Parts: sequence; structure tokens; C-alpha cells
Amino acid sequence: MPESETTQEPDFQPELRCVLICQHQSCLRNGSAAVLAAFEAQQVPGFAIRGSGCQGQCNMGPTVRVTPEEIWYCRVKPSDVPAIVEQHLKGGKPLEALFNPRIHMRFNYY
Repeated sequence: MPESETTQEPDFQPELRCVLICQHQSCLRNGSAAVLAAFEAQQVPGFAIRGSGCQGQCNMGPTVRVTPEEIWYCRVKPSDVPAIVEQHLKGGKPLEALFNPRIHMRFNYY
């Protein structure tokens, strides 16, 4: 094979989805290490689970962000993780009750 050609791993996924769990100061004080551990303990095919730096939502932490969809969850607890995994990551239905209201604004018109 010529040097200019490259091979890819059989499980290479260029559009891999990712769950980013903030591991910066405020989120850590609010339990984000336990949230990260809860995600890592789940079976989540097709998703990379990653601790991240500050995502700029310090007073709303622990912050969990799902990309590339850009779904932002706030004040996530380890007990919320199974529902996020089953309903959103596996079922495709994000949990609106945990949405960060600064990112996912709702408008009610009467």
C-alpha cells in the first residue's frame, strides 16, 4: 500500500456523538465526578463519554452536553443518568425537564 493511503479502524465513526460532562471547579463541587462515573458505567454504543473543561454554565452545574445535537442538561445528578441514557441517547427523546433553560428557552404564548 502506498504511504499516502491510510487505513481506518473497522469501528471508526467519523460522526461519533459525544457526551461531555463538565469537570471544572463549580461542577466538581456539585458532584460532576459522580455524574461522569455514572455515564462511564452505562453501556452507550455510538457515544464517546468525556469529561470536559468549563462549558460556561457554572451556576447550572453539573453540566452535561450532548453533541453534535447541542442538547444541554443542567444540575444533573447521578440518578438522572439512566434516564438520559435510555430516553435520549438510546431512544432519541431528550429529557426536557433537565434542559438548561439558558440554552433551551421555552416561550409560552396565551
